[in-house]
Amino acid sequence: MKFTIKIAMALFLLAFTACKNEPKKEKMDETATTEMVEKYDIPESWVKNRVEKAKTRLNASEAGKVLWNGMEAQGGLEKWFNNGYLSFRFDYQPLDGSTRRNSYQTVDTWNNKARHNSVEDTTAIFGWDGKEAWVMAKDSTAFEYDTKFWALTPIYLFAHPFVLDGEGVGLELLEGREYKGDMQDVIKATFASGTGDAPDDYYILYFDKNTHKMSAISYIVSYPGYFPNGGHAPEKIMEIVGWKTVDGIDLPTSLKTHWSKEGDLGEYITKIEISDLSFSPSVSENYFSKPEGAKVIE
Repeated sequence: MKFTIKIAMALFLLAFTACKNEPKKEKMDETATTEMVEKYDIPESWVKNRVEKAKTRLNASEAGKVLWNGMEAQGGLEKWFNNGYLSFRFDYQPLDGSTRRNSYQTVDTWNNKARHNSVEDTTAIFGWDGKEAWVMAKDSTAFEYDTKFWALTPIYLFAHPFVLDGEGVGLELLEGREYKGDMQDVIKATFASGTGDAPDDYYILYFDKNTHKMSAISYIVSYPGYFPNGGHAPEKIMEIVGWKTVDGIDLPTSLKTHWSKEGDLGEYITKIEISDLSFSPSVSENYFSKPEGAKVIE
């Protein structure tokens, strides 16, 4: 973001960022350029405009009010966008022994771009640059899953309610219900045709009536790559079992995924751990762009 600030403050921020990111150096892939830095080129006016539009739109409906109150309870949409790029490790562990998905990743929350690198091999990377999905790995078994689908999936699994502020999201207020002894406000989020790769997906979000923070998230997967003839997987429900406050934003650190049993917790099927959460105002130059030698995924 382009700000006019005093030189002293600029030096302070640069020093702070360097210190903050120091422990994570070993987790960055070796192909990243470290000499030049790409700051998020999002004017402050853009953030304020987007937040004001979201606030007006959401508070025009009862379902939207629930979502907005959830954002406020977890730190606020303005802070979410102003904090910078979000980095984290997302470890998705199916309990049936099927493919584990475990990577470090950084997400551009304004433009929906993402870059992952393998936990085992920092040179194995994949990403989404906003237009194309790409992957680069010496070992063909480095990512034994659909990396195009998975590029942005993790943030849409755990970074609610912030990822639902944009255009193309439809909200419906459902009947309130009790969850683990506490009453919940419940809303359903759907997507307009042409929104993302799987517009038939939906999310059902449970918000504690007293704290307004999320308690659980139900969802389906309708990705055409998995369901070329239409349809979707059975509904799952994720219970939030751990939280961390990162630069003023409350985010889950542990999720337990179950088959949904009429909105209640069924069989426990997947353990998800989110760690190494941090925000940063910059990444290496062209960090999200397809590197030379990478393969485009159709």
